[in-house]
Amino acid sequence: MSSNDQLMTDELEISSGPRGTAQMYVRPRPTQVPPPVDEDKYKYKYLIAIAVTLAAVLELIDTSIVNVAIPHMMGNLGATLDEISWVSTGYIIANVIVIPMSGWLSAYFGRKKYLTGSIFIFVAASFFCGAATSLGGLVFWRVVQGLGGGALLSTAQATLFEAFPPHEVGIGQAMFGVGVMVGPTLGPTLGGWIVDNYNWPWIFYINVPLGIIAMIMVMTYIHDAKHQERAEKIDVLGFLLLATCVGSLQFMLEKGERYDWFDSRLVTGLLITSITSFVLLIWRELTTDEPIINFRVLKSRQLAAGVSIAAGLGLALFGSVFVLPIFLQSLHGLTANQTGLVILPGAIASAVTMAVVGKNANRLDARATVTVGAFMFFASMWLMARMTLASGPEETFWPLILRGVGLGLIFVPLTGATMAELKVTELAQGTGMFNLTRQLGGSLGIAVMATLLTRFTSEKKALLTEHLTTMDPTSLGRLDAITRGLLSRGMNPVMAKQQALMMLDRQVQAQASVLAFSRIYILSGIILVATLPLLFLFKTGKNRGAAGLAH
Repeated sequence: MSSNDQLMTDELEISSGPRGTAQMYVRPRPTQVPPPVDEDKYKYKYLIAIAVTLAAVLELIDTSIVNVAIPHMMGNLGATLDEISWVSTGYIIANVIVIPMSGWLSAYFGRKKYLTGSIFIFVAASFFCGAATSLGGLVFWRVVQGLGGGALLSTAQATLFEAFPPHEVGIGQAMFGVGVMVGPTLGPTLGGWIVDNYNWPWIFYINVPLGIIAMIMVMTYIHDAKHQERAEKIDVLGFLLLATCVGSLQFMLEKGERYDWFDSRLVTGLLITSITSFVLLIWRELTTDEPIINFRVLKSRQLAAGVSIAAGLGLALFGSVFVLPIFLQSLHGLTANQTGLVILPGAIASAVTMAVVGKNANRLDARATVTVGAFMFFASMWLMARMTLASGPEETFWPLILRGVGLGLIFVPLTGATMAELKVTELAQGTGMFNLTRQLGGSLGIAVMATLLTRFTSEKKALLTEHLTTMDPTSLGRLDAITRGLLSRGMNPVMAKQQALMMLDRQVQAQASVLAFSRIYILSGIILVATLPLLFLFKTGKNRGAAGLAH
């Protein structure tokens, strides 16, 4: 403190000295000392962000990386398609059960121990997945891997809200958002490259060194929150109801298409079980003192609206992400690697946009950015819907760039504004619900889009086939042209006729598929735009840090 500053906190006092002379001296004036500021509190914020984002990316990649290796696993383990599908289903079910519990588990074990332990479980299970020599062993370790991975989304996101100062919260969420958006995109591409160049166990082994790095960084730089209150008891009934509810719902979404949905007693029973256990779960959690899921935080109108929009975002995004590789690979003959390269520019556009938005998060209103982003997403889907069989993969470039920018405008502002009203002690529960609804929305999106794709293709094929008759000159001319082409290659007339009919049928099937994909894209855009009225429920569109509620 300078001498001038010191004088400001002192006061002059005049008193009588010897023989009545006046004396002046400085007497310290009691001042209110401000509380000490921990200047090192945010010292390692970027290292924390890198650690938790790396862990979250590994978890997200593993939800999709397995899909491209399924044929190799089937051959190596001697499993059928139904059996091998449990490698994906088991992981996702375990994952979504843990996500809403992550806030409670973090409080029970302590954030640092829980996050470190979850990464350790994820890494160890990844190694044993790669070393599995039987289907049962692989499925078991995938379930364990999912249990470990469930913490890596919600706990990571809650950690970032506190790792950055209030005015920089958007930067931390942007770093996390890049991982959330890019991770699922990289999964199939990375998996295809690994399987092509090595073997399927390496899609799991690659997690080990990266996971160890993330675990060491978490152990070094992350500490328990000062406000953290340890739970005293375990809500066993709440856990069982949660596992039954989410597990039944996720299994229904995973298997519904294969079992012809509600024509199956199994699927109908799963739906009834999920709804019943959900009602009982809400009753249980609202009547117990230490709930495993704190539904009371949904009294925040902003949080309730935000998680609902997150569900719509997951449904629209994952639904469109699911059908795009099918479109590129089945109709344009691209490999998994080539598909990944087509999708990559859009992911980069999303990452760049989130970096810019995160840097300026405190100046932006989520209600405006989410609206603009949703309409950009819709415009992207509308452009994709106009693609035909003659359209090349290069024609997806600008639509995917537009989609990436739109998603970048949505994720960070929506997350920050959704959490704006929550107390610090409620952040873990809030982020858990946000990630759960987005994940379940994504699962619902994939299930619905897969079903609609099959249905729309059948409808369009039936419609197109009505015009392919022996009385239609165009159809006869096309069939004749194909037949003559085959005859010119030396094929006998009978075989040429049969092959020509088969080729014509494939062309009709392909055209019907294009029309079906177009409807799926438009539907995805409409779903996201339809969630926009929920923004009227937001009291503020400001980021959590800007609202001054991060303390």
